[in-house]
Amino acid sequence: MKNTNTLSAAFIATYPPRKCGIGTFTHDLVQSLKHLSEIGAVREDHLQVIALNNIPEGYDFSSDVNFIIRDQYKGDYREAAEFLNLSGVDVINLQHEYGIFGGEDGNHIIHLLNHLKKPVVTTLHTVLDKPSPGQKTTLQAIASFSTLIVVLAHKAVEILKQVYGIPEKKIVTIPHGAPDVPFLDTSYYKDHFQAEDRRVLLTFGLLSPNKGIEYVLDALPMIIQDFSDVLYIVLGATHPNVKKEQGEQYRIHLERKVKELDLQQHVVFHNRFVSLERLVQFLVATDIYLTPYLSREQISSGTLSYALACGKAIISTPYWYAEELLDDERGILVPFEDSDAIVKNVCTLLSDEVKLNRMRKNAYQWGRQMVWHEVANRYDAVFEQAVNEYGRKKLSVSTRRRAVGYPALPEIKLNHMRLLTDDTGIFQHAVYRTPKRDDGYTTDDNARALMVAAMHFELFHEEYIIELIHTYLSFINHAFNSNKYRFRNQMSYSREWLDEVGSEDSHGRVLWTLGYIIYQAPSHAILSLANQIFKQSLKACEDFSSPRAWAYSILGCFSYLQRFGGDTDTKSMAIQLAQRLSELYERNRQKGWLWFENMVTYANARMPQALIAAGKYMNNTKMMDQGLESLDWLLQVQTASNGKHISLVGNEGWFRKGGRRPRFDQQPLDAYCLMEACNQAYEATGNERWRQEMDRAFSWFLGKNDKNECLYDFRTGGCFDGLQRGGLNMNQGAESTLTWLAALHVMYRIYNKGIVAPLQSDLEEVIQEASNENK
Repeated sequence: MKNTNTLSAAFIATYPPRKCGIGTFTHDLVQSLKHLSEIGAVREDHLQVIALNNIPEGYDFSSDVNFIIRDQYKGDYREAAEFLNLSGVDVINLQHEYGIFGGEDGNHIIHLLNHLKKPVVTTLHTVLDKPSPGQKTTLQAIASFSTLIVVLAHKAVEILKQVYGIPEKKIVTIPHGAPDVPFLDTSYYKDHFQAEDRRVLLTFGLLSPNKGIEYVLDALPMIIQDFSDVLYIVLGATHPNVKKEQGEQYRIHLERKVKELDLQQHVVFHNRFVSLERLVQFLVATDIYLTPYLSREQISSGTLSYALACGKAIISTPYWYAEELLDDERGILVPFEDSDAIVKNVCTLLSDEVKLNRMRKNAYQWGRQMVWHEVANRYDAVFEQAVNEYGRKKLSVSTRRRAVGYPALPEIKLNHMRLLTDDTGIFQHAVYRTPKRDDGYTTDDNARALMVAAMHFELFHEEYIIELIHTYLSFINHAFNSNKYRFRNQMSYSREWLDEVGSEDSHGRVLWTLGYIIYQAPSHAILSLANQIFKQSLKACEDFSSPRAWAYSILGCFSYLQRFGGDTDTKSMAIQLAQRLSELYERNRQKGWLWFENMVTYANARMPQALIAAGKYMNNTKMMDQGLESLDWLLQVQTASNGKHISLVGNEGWFRKGGRRPRFDQQPLDAYCLMEACNQAYEATGNERWRQEMDRAFSWFLGKNDKNECLYDFRTGGCFDGLQRGGLNMNQGAESTLTWLAALHVMYRIYNKGIVAPLQSDLEEVIQEASNENK
């Protein structure tokens, strides 16, 4: 009989072939729901999957997957919401785990939920009793957008009520699913693993240091004294995230321990992600299943669920999920990190076949409610309930107001940046879009490129960016003149330095970039080299006379101090340069001319930005006020007469005190500097006016300027070199492209930071207009 009540549903989750426990869970749930209807009687759109992708090359997903979200790209989440709103699905099932979504504590998913117009049932795979503020805010927001919440254990209900304030009536408990396996004798599949006449202990799952397997290995020598036929199988590949960050360090540690304890004949590692069919064979062949996990705060475990439903005798540490599942003699709990307790209880079960079989039967009988067919029926009923409740309720206005309402920013494209880059570094100029080799390279631009690459990795964690970071950092390392403790700046295409020492400003820009790299270093190797160059080049700042060099150096020092706050030399240098900048401002400010010099030139906003940052860091009200006052004056100078858009000081003679302000050639660099200074002011004061001014500066790139010309090229990812009297400078060189990319990354970072923020509808309109015209 066809189940005519089965609703159409979409699932937002990871999905095979990605090696992820949530992906496996979702796949099994989807397949089980398919079987609730007769084969051939299912609507084409009955079940859909919205899959998360975390690698540039993507995954070879099956036809189950209808839409792919790049996890770190916020725009993809909004597009997915629009896709789902237009689809025929009745209900959305979000499989939630912080780590699979982009943003701060996985809060990108809020952007999708905020735009959905369908009921949402969220399955929580992690429920923390001591969340960080960001984790708590994210989960509370997800709950506010969810019609119902599914948890896998009763302990989670208690935590959600007490810690997150979620009402119990909104929470449903459905156990983790497991395969429906006959209650077979353990000898049934042992010949498949050369384990005939062996007593098999098993631990399976993605390998990571929190699995506690070393405590089982420490227990084995004592177990083997009484049961010499014991074979311990460790089944599973290393967790992809662990492998990416630590390689096979943990597995190698375990293999060495096996050799040290002379256990080679008693321990087998199967380093692979096996099919369900093969996994069942391993489980059936198991006499005792072990989960010696180290963390008590684990609210679910697919591996433990599978073992229980297969009727295994289980010994586990008392993490929350195990305490609940192994109650009523369905298993044995042993203390964390206690090899002696493992020895005692393994030997007890192996010597008492009656007790072992009784435990197996208890587990198997209780596990009947966990087989996927039963779990799928429960989900189908919950989906029906959610649809009915959603029809009676609407999200409150206050909930909508709390949610993310950010503009759909242009997609970040590094195409042109990569086109301008060779194995030496980034070319300085371009003829239209083609790299101009005649002008070679500059340390200035390679520092900017290094900053952009680091920003990109911070946001998106794409591995190919690491290669670019090494290229630009290598250029900067080569640029450092160790005899003079200064950076060279100009390099020809033939890789010959054209100067011994670059400008003070270029030195300061490099320090700023190095400070940021040190704070956000993606690896220890990059951190070590950046730190070495930073420390060697810092002292030169004492002799600088350029206020912009001071400003860049101050910003670099404060970034560095976010990583190494106790460094007294760096702190002293930052304070010394900030005092100089403050004194310079006091000497030059006059009525009607609230500036540091007698001329407004380029990168002007860096000086107010540095004073605001210093004032905040040093708790110096005078410096803070100086920075805010000078930034306010600069904005007045660089705002069009109609008050509606930014009109930057042009470089055709610059703006001298008492003279006329030149309107052209306006440079992208100045718009970016203005943006960051306004953001610094917002972070220091919380005044929304500065965020609005930041949006106006960003809008300059997108056509809200004196010529109504969009400087960003949506097709290439590049930026035109400036705004001239006759329109755009059509070249797309390094400085303009990198300042645009840095500005866009700053906007992404700001809008990724939190869930609460105002919607700048004007900026959204600007972005849409620029996109339509440019494409």
